[in-house]
Order: sequence, then structure tokens, then C-alpha cells
Amino acid sequence: MHEDQVYVSAELVRRLVAGQFPRWRDEPVRALDGPGTVNAVFRLGERWVVRLPLHPGAAGLVRREVEAARELLGVTRFPTPEPVALGAPGEGYPFEWSVFTWLPGTTADEVDVAHGAELARDLAGFVRDVRSLPLHGRRFTGPGRGGDLHAHDAWMAECFERSEDLRDLLDVARLRALWSGFRRLPHVSADVVVHGDLVPGNVLVAAGRLAGVLDVGGLAPADPALDLVVGWHLFDDPEREEFRTAVGSDGLAWVRSQAWAFQQAMGLVWYYEVTNPRMSALGRSTLARIVADPLV
Repeated sequence: MHEDQVYVSAELVRRLVAGQFPRWRDEPVRALDGPGTVNAVFRLGERWVVRLPLHPGAAGLVRREVEAARELLGVTRFPTPEPVALGAPGEGYPFEWSVFTWLPGTTADEVDVAHGAELARDLAGFVRDVRSLPLHGRRFTGPGRGGDLHAHDAWMAECFERSEDLRDLLDVARLRALWSGFRRLPHVSADVVVHGDLVPGNVLVAAGRLAGVLDVGGLAPADPALDLVVGWHLFDDPEREEFRTAVGSDGLAWVRSQAWAFQQAMGLVWYYEVTNPRMSALGRSTLARIVADPLV
């Protein structure tokens, strides 16, 4: 998926675990097939998950994810992974890696949840719970999603150019016009804590309800609208309206949530068209919802 990606196998994980955490050396290791693009993820026995960064840019996020997971534990009634151990480079693998508790459930990209009203209300509750975390003087930093929409102009220009070859899938002229409207939205200072990556692959579902939320390493202050992207990624009307109402989103925040969902989806379609079809399909479905209900 990435030019600087490292190869991670189940055998490598077995050697790393046996060498650094011998108490788990006899636990079976199994690769998990998911849409993730940052970490290779393996099941370790019945109770744990091993997460190994795939490229140097992700390697620096390991300790941040561990700290974020500790901060989030117990804040919400919905399960989130608990950090168990931190591994070191070894066996030819160059990065730190981590072990977390296993959470049961099915990721929302594997089931049809577009009309899941109960799930919509659950996710709204999760967003509200995360927002209750204290800022401790923190503010949004960095170039990622959740700050100034204008900061993403260059990336969006590349996305539109790369998508020209996908004109049978995307109306690029229409999408350019939408971004022109989104980037004129008023800037919102970061003033709440957000999960930061509420995409379907990080949402666990069981019996139509929210069973847990994964990949909490993006937990940080950001635009309050950022976590609302899950409404555009997952739901059709009226469930999306159910989510918006339950989370208590005002007009500007909801429009900005569409802008952030658009910014994320636009890159998914072309970048992962070949290497990660599930992520590419997510981009297309989200863009289709936005084009059908544009707020700018």
C-alpha cells in the first residue's frame, strides 16, 4: 500500500513475541484481514492483538496510541482496547510495536449498517463521551484533519488530478466544485477531544449495536466536527439525521463534518484502488452520499 512499507508475517510476529514476551510464546498467532493502512494486525491467542507499524511514518505513533488508549479507558461505556505491552525492534523488524486486548465484534465495513438507528445513537453517545475528556491545555497541532480546511488544498488538488483516470467512477468536475465550497467555510478552533479516525473499519458492531471502537491513537483536540464524519461514512437518511440529532450538532459543525468526510474519502478512492479495495470502496460510497446531499 505504501512505497516504504515493511513486510510483516505471522512467523515474524511469533519470533518477536517469543523473544520479548516468553509468557505468550505458545499462543497461536493469526493475521487479521482488515482494511487498515497503518498497522499490520495479528490475533495473539484468544485475548490479545499485536499491532505492528507498516512504515516509518506510523512507527512514531505507537507510544502515542498506548497513551491515548490509557486516557480513554473507562471514559465511555463502549469498550476500547487496553494496552498490555510495548515491544521493541527485533528479528529484523525495525520499529516498536504493541499488544492490546482483543475486542469481539464485526467491523462496520463488513456488515450493512446504513439503516442502523440504534448504532447511530450509540455512536453519538461515544462521540459525546470522548468530548467530555479534559483538554489539559492541549490544542490542535499538525497538518492533519481537524484543523484548517485550507491546509489541505495541495492534497486535494493532487486527489482531483489523480482521479481524472477514474472518471467512470467519479464526477471529478462536480467534486472540485464541492471542495471549492467546503474550503470557504469559517475556520473553527480546536476545542474538544476527538477520536480522530471514526471510519467503519474502526467501529465494532454486534447485534446492530456498537460493540467497541478501535485505533484510538488519534485521540487529541481537533475541530468538534471531525468525529461526525462517521455519519457520512456509515449512514443513509434518516439514520444519519438520527446521528446528527443525538450528537447535538449545530449547522456549521454538521457542514464541516461533511467537508472532513469529503477530504478523507477523496483520497481513499484513487490511493487504495488497487492495494486496498475496501478502503477505496468506502471512499466511493461516502462521496456518493455527499454528492446526493451537498451542504454547500
